[in-house]
Amino acid sequence: MSFAARRRRDRAFRVFCRVCAWSSFAVLAVLLGDLLWRGAAHVSWDFLTSFPSRMPERAGIKAALAGSLWLMVLTMLVATPVGFASAIYLEEYSRRGRLSTFIEINIANLAGVPSIIYGILGLALFVRGMALGRSLIAGALTMALLILPVIIIAAREAIRAVPPSHREASYALGATRWQTTSRVVLPAALPGILTGYILATSRAIGETAPLILIGALSYVAFVPRGPMDSFTALPIQVFNWASRPQTAFQTNAAAGILVLLAVLFVLNSVAIWMRQRWRREV
Repeated sequence: MSFAARRRRDRAFRVFCRVCAWSSFAVLAVLLGDLLWRGAAHVSWDFLTSFPSRMPERAGIKAALAGSLWLMVLTMLVATPVGFASAIYLEEYSRRGRLSTFIEINIANLAGVPSIIYGILGLALFVRGMALGRSLIAGALTMALLILPVIIIAAREAIRAVPPSHREASYALGATRWQTTSRVVLPAALPGILTGYILATSRAIGETAPLILIGALSYVAFVPRGPMDSFTALPIQVFNWASRPQTAFQTNAAAGILVLLAVLFVLNSVAIWMRQRWRREV
């Protein structure tokens, strides 16, 4: 292939990528514009502090918002240490063999399993098998299983990206494997690990199917006070309103989506800030 032909091919590929990027941005802008047009005027303090109601003008998301925050905190408390430890073990301590290869292949496959399958697993294992019922802890354990493959894969890639020379220099100074891992490898890999947590949180906060399968309620007129309480979540509340034929409930659903996006934006902003700050320190 001549040089001119390669340049034409590269130029065509750049144009194709630019068109795809702008098309995605346009679709996102249209969706956000529609949500803002329909639901922005309905987002108010009363909407945030009111419980659900059969009358759309009085309905709010207090119970759903509190349930989502409870669910995210419990999910990350469960998933963070397990995913972190699994990634460190697989990348720094496990010997390369059939067992480690089998585990890696299954983790990669689990990352692509539909979320409804995790809902079935949570229903059988946590709700019925462990007799946790329709509680927050059952939902958190189910969501932790859902995001664990994403966390492990992202953390492993971040740890693997640390240059081997860093480890060799640490060993040359007499450090043990754990000292090298905890004081050299993990600080350098933490920005990439936080990126994985951002992706995992973004997936978990918007999931509906697993929560519906484990029996999360669609109408809750109270705020959960502990991990064993029943709960609802913002995606379930939005789904409940969106399925109603009344236009006022459709407006409530649009407002609920905006609040959900705002919560996701805040969580991602905090994680990105932590990642950038840690990257500067490293």
